Amino acid sequence: MFSPIVISRFQTRPLLAERHAIGHKIPCSLDLGLTKVDLRIQDGGVLLPSGDSLGWEILTEISEAENNCFMVRGDELEKITRFSEQTNRVYGLMPTTAAPTLLVSGIPMHRIKDTTPDLDTLEKIKAIKPIHGQILDTSMGLGYTAIAAAKYADQVTTIEVEPVVEEIASINPWSRELFNNRKIKRIIADSSQILPKLEDGTFSSIIHDPPVLSLAGDLYGLEYYQQLYCVLRSGGKLFHYIGDPNSHSGRKVTRGVVERLSRAGFSNIRRQPRAFGVVAYK
Repeated sequence: MFSPIVISRFQTRPLLAERHAIGHKIPCSLDLGLTKVDLRIQDGGVLLPSGDSLGWEILTEISEAENNCFMVRGDELEKITRFSEQTNRVYGLMPTTAAPTLLVSGIPMHRIKDTTPDLDTLEKIKAIKPIHGQILDTSMGLGYTAIAAAKYADQVTTIEVEPVVEEIASINPWSRELFNNRKIKRIIADSSQILPKLEDGTFSSIIHDPPVLSLAGDLYGLEYYQQLYCVLRSGGKLFHYIGDPNSHSGRKVTRGVVERLSRAGFSNIRRQPRAFGVVAYK
């Protein structure tokens, strides 16, 4: 599988700081921090392992972009953003000190304050452990949840409504296992249209991590919760990410979510403040 160079300001700024150390080798990641290689500093830029060079002009452009990741192919630099005609929204890959997050209309899809998307994902997984059997991940995004759940589950079915998100995930180095792990089944469709077609009691656990209420209100509705209840097996668990439980809006949304989950049939609904959500049982 072809792996392009994918970098951000977190990788290029240290290189720029050493631009006068001609001939020296500087460790740098070409896959957003997953691995590192030594790059030789030259007059015009840095020498890549392939023999190609990255010029100072390109490195400076990347360094000045606070909220963007870039793909480099030869002399071409591409900002990793996509516009969806389906939703009329702009999607992009936003760098952090670890795994990048997905931006939807400028809103990060993971917690990035005092944490990173990969650690945020682990909190969600902890909230619903033990994980086993068939797992449903209702909102694929960059696939971090599906990848983490697949370490324990027999199979993870992950659903994504937006094709451009899958395209961005295919570029993101941190999402590679989403496409390589045979235990992960990807479905690109509206989950509300898919769930009624699934057999009742299919999943032992469901991880429901929707975008914020303002972007995906239907995924917080009673009818959708009823669909989730049907496909969850008896005794199964649902984790529902909501947002900061200590914020005014978070408390309000949580109250509504708990009330509607209860009406849908879920019981023993417990708040999980570290994971910014609730766990409910069937």
